[in-house]
Amino acid sequence: MRHFWPETKKLALLTGPILVAQLTQMLMGVVDTLMAGRVGAIDLAAVAVGSAIWMPLTLLIFGLSMALAPVISHHHGRGDKSQMPRYVQQSLYTCIVGALFTGLLLYLAPYFLALMDVEPAFRAMTLQYLRFIMWGLPAFVLYAVLRNFCEGLSHTMPSLVIGVIGLLVNIPMNYVFIYGKLGMPALGGAGSGLASAIVLWSMALSLLAYVIFSKRYAEVMPFKQFFKPDWDDIVYFFRLGGPISMSLFFETSLFAAVAILIAPLGPVMVSGHQVALNVSSIVYMFPLSLSMAITLRVGFALGSGKPKDAVHAYHVALMLGVAFAIVNGMGMWFGGRWLAGFYTGNAEIIELAGTLLGLAAIYTVSDSFQAIAMGALRGYKDTRAAMLVTIIAYWPFGLTVGIVLGLTDLVVPALGAAGFWIGFISGLSVAAVMLTIRLLRIQKRHLVSG
Repeated sequence: MRHFWPETKKLALLTGPILVAQLTQMLMGVVDTLMAGRVGAIDLAAVAVGSAIWMPLTLLIFGLSMALAPVISHHHGRGDKSQMPRYVQQSLYTCIVGALFTGLLLYLAPYFLALMDVEPAFRAMTLQYLRFIMWGLPAFVLYAVLRNFCEGLSHTMPSLVIGVIGLLVNIPMNYVFIYGKLGMPALGGAGSGLASAIVLWSMALSLLAYVIFSKRYAEVMPFKQFFKPDWDDIVYFFRLGGPISMSLFFETSLFAAVAILIAPLGPVMVSGHQVALNVSSIVYMFPLSLSMAITLRVGFALGSGKPKDAVHAYHVALMLGVAFAIVNGMGMWFGGRWLAGFYTGNAEIIELAGTLLGLAAIYTVSDSFQAIAMGALRGYKDTRAAMLVTIIAYWPFGLTVGIVLGLTDLVVPALGAAGFWIGFISGLSVAAVMLTIRLLRIQKRHLVSG
């Protein structure tokens, strides 16, 4: 207990700013939806589908950039800052390669939308949204790398400040370009894409200015010296960050797949699922932020040559995560229908969303276990196993259980959306067990060698 509170304080100082940064990014999506929705249904749908294409692809880049944080934290714990500028620039090159691939996939978006049976006006506005937001892709690359550089040094406050700046820029830019103010044309939902591109550039340039001019980085100065692309380093970052990207992609794509599978079940089923998913996504921001924080603490401890401290940091993070999950789970179990009432007045949707949030209350503990174990494994630079676990647990296992229970009568009469949420519970529980077993083996290996 004597060592519990100091570690708790360190984790809180790291987690708090990351949590606010994650919530501000989520709020930007909410603002885009609300402001586009006031124009019309086509505009709202264009933003929804456009962002559904954009977000998973940018997660591929962000996953690559997340490989930089444990590398920097290891060197930080070792007290060696000499190689940090080189690693920052090599990570930047790696993410640029990832962005070229992402840009190619976005270029193919018209062919994907052509397969959908949607009206021409909706397709045209969605494509215009994607064309606008693509201008922000280079800015996203720069922001993602610099954010992970700062967080690798255990400086998470810049993420908070830059996130707030992005939100403050997002609202007026949406107002100007969606509704056509200050002499600008009214672009409707597509204007949200242009606003988002401007927001990304404001965030990237603000963070770049902070890194260049802050005295905190005077010893490192990541861009004082130019380093050519080193393919050995780039391959290393792809090997470390690629599995992280895939893990993020498979996780987000699972929820997208479920939304598609339940679409034929009717608007009430889809709406109830979406409401419950939105609430549970907000709750998930805490274990996600704690996962990022434990990556930094484990990396710093290993770089300092203290593998026991890495284990201790994980135990403290797990206790905090599970305690938070229990509290939030009780809130969703007993207050799910009350929370759903903030989204809609439809009694059927509220009832369904309340039921689904009751199921979400069950998987919050498993979710905390798997998120924190995954974050700790990243601190150990062990990312490939986590990717394999994610694929197996979420898709062949979790989704299969969801389809069997939700759409068929093989086990019980088809449960609809509830069957898929039981699948979420199954998949997350399997992931939690497998990731924890893997982490225990890695911890033992480092304790023996250390």
